[in-house]
Amino acid sequence: MPQNTSDNARSGLRHARRVVAKIGSALLTRDGQGLNSEGIQNWVAQLAQLRTRGVEVVLVTSGAVAAGMQRLGHTVRPRALHELQAMAAVGQMNLVQVYETAFQRHGLHTAQVLLTHEDLADRRRYLNSRSTLRTLLNLGVIPVVNENDTVATEEIRFGDNDTLAALVANLVEADLLLILTDQRGLYDRDPRQDPEAKLVTEAEAGDPRLLAMAGGSGALGRGGMRTKLTAAEKAARSGAATVIASGREENVIVRVLDGEMLGTHLKTAQGRVAARKQWLAGQAHVAGRLWLDAGAVKVIRESGKSLLPVGVKAVEGAFTRGEVVSCLDSGGREVARGLVNYGSEETARIIGRASDKIESILGYVDEPELIHRDNMVIL
Repeated sequence: MPQNTSDNARSGLRHARRVVAKIGSALLTRDGQGLNSEGIQNWVAQLAQLRTRGVEVVLVTSGAVAAGMQRLGHTVRPRALHELQAMAAVGQMNLVQVYETAFQRHGLHTAQVLLTHEDLADRRRYLNSRSTLRTLLNLGVIPVVNENDTVATEEIRFGDNDTLAALVANLVEADLLLILTDQRGLYDRDPRQDPEAKLVTEAEAGDPRLLAMAGGSGALGRGGMRTKLTAAEKAARSGAATVIASGREENVIVRVLDGEMLGTHLKTAQGRVAARKQWLAGQAHVAGRLWLDAGAVKVIRESGKSLLPVGVKAVEGAFTRGEVVSCLDSGGREVARGLVNYGSEETARIIGRASDKIESILGYVDEPELIHRDNMVIL
């Protein structure tokens, strides 16, 4: 139920430890007047302040096409795909340079990550993208993510960076998706037509009534308020809350993380771990089965620990890394299910062995666990 009153949900944002922040094209290009270097410096300074608090940050940026248009003197967004790709190639160079310079002033390193829909639709590439982003965060690096407009085709493009930001929030299991736009947030009616329109400050992600309040997209970006609401619903699937707020509001990023009533806060029905595990429990199909020894069954059921290769006696089925597998006790009863870190062939080679032997057996190691406890639900 949309509401305009605060509750304890806002204060919970103060405890967010991993944030995906998305900045839209209108903000980054001053509504098409040229790359907003001053604004970027300001947003980067706020993100750097979050880092000093121990908050991990992923930045999803729009603006490559718009920046390329500005650099080449174009005022109307191209419609042909090859022209959009060319604009993005030119603009991306400018974006990367500005971001790198801005973050270095705060002693922070950045990494450019360009993604297409195929990267997240293919399970193996999805997991590789997740591992790369998590490794960058562990190294203290700020990933700067954008859609790879230069190579994306009409069939595989995300369509807008709001969707990309939501999928990145799923990838890194963020606590908060912060979408900065040129609007204060979602209004219950179009404020351009109705001066009595009120800002919706709190609502639940996925509430179908919200879409009726949303308008269309702007001239520079491909998104709009509807895509932001859809993105919030996607982010909620992994338990991330979403705040849609004006990037022109002074110190907006820090103030949102301080729990201040800015923008529209779209809450999740349940916490991050609960949402993820509910999804796992609801999977009707499992790709394979792992037969566990009594010790592994005991620690999983009683201690909620991860499943290590040493506790597995046998492997059944053909599966790949990242697929859902079922964990069975010696009597064939399902103990748990989860996302496996190794394919069936690799798993068969390392079962019954200690985790520190994985690299010597396979020649590499992705994770020490066969299934991490965060990716497992006890049944």
